[in-house]
Amino acid sequence: MSEGRIPARSPGHPEELDAGRADIFAPFRAAPAGKPFVVAQLGLSLDGRIATHTGESRGINGDAALDHLHAIRANVDAVLVGAGTVEADDPQLNVRRVRGRNPARVVIDPSGRLGGAGKWLDRDGARLLMVSAGGRAPHGAELVRLPLVDGLISPRAIVDALFATGLRRVLVEGGARTISAFIDAGCVDRLHILMAPVIIGSGKTGLDLAPVASLDRALRPKTGIHVLAGGEVVFDCDLRQSA
Repeated sequence: MSEGRIPARSPGHPEELDAGRADIFAPFRAAPAGKPFVVAQLGLSLDGRIATHTGESRGINGDAALDHLHAIRANVDAVLVGAGTVEADDPQLNVRRVRGRNPARVVIDPSGRLGGAGKWLDRDGARLLMVSAGGRAPHGAELVRLPLVDGLISPRAIVDALFATGLRRVLVEGGARTISAFIDAGCVDRLHILMAPVIIGSGKTGLDLAPVASLDRALRPKTGIHVLAGGEVVFDCDLRQSA
């Protein structure tokens, strides 16, 4: 989901959210302290696209959805993205649209190809961590070194390593391939799908999970629906409970 900027405003805490979606962050507060809590978010068009066929994604989601994304950031310990998202969008990954503290920023960069570039490295007091199998952390960032397994770093190993450093509540923000990998690995407790009232018609699809042979193997999470301003809708999916 592409980011925009508006003047900072509340809410930074779940209790300050409008009454229509005040409970959406209750699971964040109620999550057991003794284990990780992982939420993923994905912004989609009505026809399930995250970008046009040329890769344009800015403008799919409106202000209400962007406010919600920043509110998630304000209520987690860390926000995590893959190196591809940093290369494509150069996100700041901070809290600007709501009141609240900036979470730690974590980038998965298995080979260390990013080097020392990117807005995620801005010095604003937030912790900076790079997860890599062989790269070196940029100046000012902590290195979390984890091995490659079949060419990838295990999502479970990442979650456990972040938990060991004190980062318990983690937002997996992007990209779609990273989110899909974390869901396939069974690492995501909560999935927020932000559906925008726009039909693109073609382009890049959202989740790309491991195939299932029959519908009885499909994920059917218990889901709450929250309508935002402008007709955007949050589908709050509890991946630990079936509908």
